[in-house]
Amino acid sequence: MGRKGRSITISLEEKDKAQLEALALEYDMTWGDRANISKLIEAIARKTLKLANNHDWPMVRIEALNKARIALEDKGEVQDAILIAELLRDRGELSIPMRREIENFLDRDVRPWRVQVERYIKRGQPFQLSYQDAAENLWQFTVHYAEIVPRDDREYLDCWCEETEGSKDLPELAHNRTLRLDRITEADVTKVKASWRDRLDAVDVEMHLYGGLVPAYRSKQGADINVEKISTSPPVLKVTRRITSTFWFQRAILPYGADCEVVGPPAVRQMVGDIAIAMSQRYLNS
Repeated sequence: MGRKGRSITISLEEKDKAQLEALALEYDMTWGDRANISKLIEAIARKTLKLANNHDWPMVRIEALNKARIALEDKGEVQDAILIAELLRDRGELSIPMRREIENFLDRDVRPWRVQVERYIKRGQPFQLSYQDAAENLWQFTVHYAEIVPRDDREYLDCWCEETEGSKDLPELAHNRTLRLDRITEADVTKVKASWRDRLDAVDVEMHLYGGLVPAYRSKQGADINVEKISTSPPVLKVTRRITSTFWFQRAILPYGADCEVVGPPAVRQMVGDIAIAMSQRYLNS
């Protein structure tokens, strides 16, 4: 019995057949280890494999649309910028750097206040914002410098603020704040007339590394300003690191355990020493 209604005959040149077989292999449409053109056509008919428009847009069109996306983002018209980004993402003509840029834009937080903060940072424009801390206290900060920093699967705004009330850091670092972006109050970010700074306040901390940490240690780019071996028997590595927050410094070095000793300044040594003593007492008293 024939297979009426289930088979078709198509005439193809040999090069077209080869291209279809290559596509079938690319999309795993095979019979055993051989390309199966019938499976490929069936997948297209059932729309499990979708056809796309020809990828023939000139680069000048791609670049113009991306410039429009950036301009809309800068103006705060985020939803329109997203629509253009989604259009561009589906195009095959994008260069790898542009595709990465588009995907990063679509993946990140693009709420209007976030875009506004980024714009102020880019322009060096001081601004005010409202912030709710973990205890649900509401704070108002006037920001003279800021940068967005990813930490522990979250994004933070590291900023220099006029206000020092409530700071638990060293007096030299009291103006520095680390604010979780998701706790910034929406629709309450406004520019102010003030001077923009070029960086956060910082202090230099000296620490000595011992044991297996000496050969294993890798300098922290942008933070360590000097790394040198000061003893070979036993091996001791001296590291001078520039920090902007004692909280994040402690979080970074505590995993080093007893192989790390903070030497100075005295206030930072005291802070880390108090943590070590409290930890040992907790274990000794249990």
